[in-house]
Amino acid sequence: MRDFLLSLLLNTLALWLVTQLYGGLFFAHGSGLGDYLLAGLIFGLANALLKPVLLLLTLPFNILTLGLFTLVVNAVILLVVAALTPLDVRGFGGALIGAILLSVISFGLNLLIGPSDRHRAR
Repeated sequence: MRDFLLSLLLNTLALWLVTQLYGGLFFAHGSGLGDYLLAGLIFGLANALLKPVLLLLTLPFNILTLGLFTLVVNAVILLVVAALTPLDVRGFGGALIGAILLSVISFGLNLLIGPSDRHRAR
């Protein structure tokens, strides 16, 4: 449960940071913490459930592009999140740049937090 809550908070913080740094992703004026938490939850669920299926379906493209097609899959995930939440995305290009920023920020936040209990050496 702790890992789930930590993941939710990190996703929410990463989404908030991206919306503050990049104009291609934004929440409507007056959106509150609940909107960000909802988007973080949907983003985490989409990454856990939808992303593996999309990566499997696009495996030939990923192999041909040496993994760069994963950026397109990440942009599609972000567009799905935007369709289900108050998050707005300015086109596919906005989703692509937003997905890249989101990946970099999430990576940085995960480095700051460190490994979870289940990943630590015993």
